[in-house]
Amino acid sequence: MISSNPAFDAFISAHRWATLTTMRRNGSPVSAVIAYAREGDELVVSTTRDRFRVVCIRRDPKVNLCVISNSEPFNFVAIEGTASLQETDVLAPTRAVFHAIRGTSYKEPADLPSWIEQQGRLIIRIRPDRVSGVIR
Repeated sequence: MISSNPAFDAFISAHRWATLTTMRRNGSPVSAVIAYAREGDELVVSTTRDRFRVVCIRRDPKVNLCVISNSEPFNFVAIEGTASLQETDVLAPTRAVFHAIRGTSYKEPADLPSWIEQQGRLIIRIRPDRVSGVIR
């Protein structure tokens, strides 16, 4: 379980869009909307090596992933955690992210291994340290 609160844990499993917040060198936060997938007790995000979030995580691995609902009452669960960068064996977690967002306009490329290589993709793996939120 990611959270000892069953409602939070279920919410994280049921949703796939979140904001990922990392820290700039000067200590100010920077956030971006991302898709994620759950792998056991960790969350995975597929991104490219050249993204600013990767630069930030290399410097400071503390992150916040805030999972949000798509409609009112806009419930959320925030996962404070430690991120690591997985630069090899990224096929399965990348496929998991595409699977998580199936039914959207984002489709898994026909030749996913080539796409991963061409895009310079890696995986941000987030290990939760603290989970909080509001479920109405």
